Amino acid sequence: MSRELLEKTGVTVRDAVAGDAVAGVRPRWVVLPETVGEVSAVLRACAEEDLALTPVGGGTKLHWGAPPERCDVLLDLCCLNEVLEHAAGDLVVRAQAGVTMGALAGVLAAEGQELALDAPPDATVGGTLATAAYGPRAFRYGTPRDLLIGVTVVLADGTVARSGGKVVKNVAGYDLGKLFTGSYGTLGVIAEATFRLHPLPPDRRWLVVDGVERPRETAALLAASQAEPVAVELDRPGGAAPVTLAALVEGTAAEPRTRALREAVGAGEVTERSPSWWGAPPPHDDVLLEARFVPAALDGVLEAAGEHGLWLRGSPVSGRLRLAPAGDVTGERMAAAVAALRERAHAVVVLASPYEGVDRWGPVAALPLMRRVKDQFDPGRRLSPGRFAGGI
Repeated sequence: MSRELLEKTGVTVRDAVAGDAVAGVRPRWVVLPETVGEVSAVLRACAEEDLALTPVGGGTKLHWGAPPERCDVLLDLCCLNEVLEHAAGDLVVRAQAGVTMGALAGVLAAEGQELALDAPPDATVGGTLATAAYGPRAFRYGTPRDLLIGVTVVLADGTVARSGGKVVKNVAGYDLGKLFTGSYGTLGVIAEATFRLHPLPPDRRWLVVDGVERPRETAALLAASQAEPVAVELDRPGGAAPVTLAALVEGTAAEPRTRALREAVGAGEVTERSPSWWGAPPPHDDVLLEARFVPAALDGVLEAAGEHGLWLRGSPVSGRLRLAPAGDVTGERMAAAVAALRERAHAVVVLASPYEGVDRWGPVAALPLMRRVKDQFDPGRRLSPGRFAGGI
């Protein structure tokens, strides 16, 4: 009866295959809605049959988060792929959740604008928001929460709610955009999003410094420079490997400003191309950690990562690094590495891991509040149950 009810919504339904698994959990069916109304109809059908549902965009981060407790339906948003409005004069764009970041970048570039999130081109608008993913230039431009000004979501019972910019109806009491960003599909389905944009910079230059002996001091010097870099990133392949730092300078006179930055540091190469590792996670990201820390704690994080052979990349000045094993690792070794990092960082989140018994989230002070929010939005626990902290 469940599949028949899904098909009665008019949405395309197919049987799931192994490649549709969510963190190792295979759904029963995949549905492909083409409108917000069809998303709503699917969620109403799931509510009627008590089917658990997980939304998916480009599928680039389906291995992130804990495995769902159950997953009957995978809601594939690939067909919600329209850029609905681009108000270039207002530096605002509204797009459906299934639009890829590459396609969106192409539309915006035609008007000399961009969404400054540095997301992979095959990631989608909805997936980028659901995982709160962002890249190097968050140091200057902010994260998805900062650039999102409006959102349309579909709740567990099929209700369509809108909040923020370009809004028809507000839901009092919640900033839905901030609430849903980083929620891993546990509160509802992101269907549309409205973002604040920036002009494309006329020029870009990178300063790449290899073999940095004092990473914390050098990163702080780069970030505070009058050259005003928009990003400072770090790469270390693992263990005791040398640290590489790179800084990006954008805008007018980018080249002379970057050369002045090199003089201030006393080393490095100025280039028109980013380093090959820029904005990418460490290799082998089937096991991936994210450490968040105050920049002054960088030395301790580097020490712990070196002791456990972890490859790390990210922003030492924003206090956010992603780490992965540089070689083979067992679940026991991974748990030890996570524990060591948590002694030195404010928070360590295990974004992706095939190992059981590894504490993915660590202490979460707001967990009681988060559980109450989950109960408010999804009392039947049908939306990606168990994917978030504390089994939310």
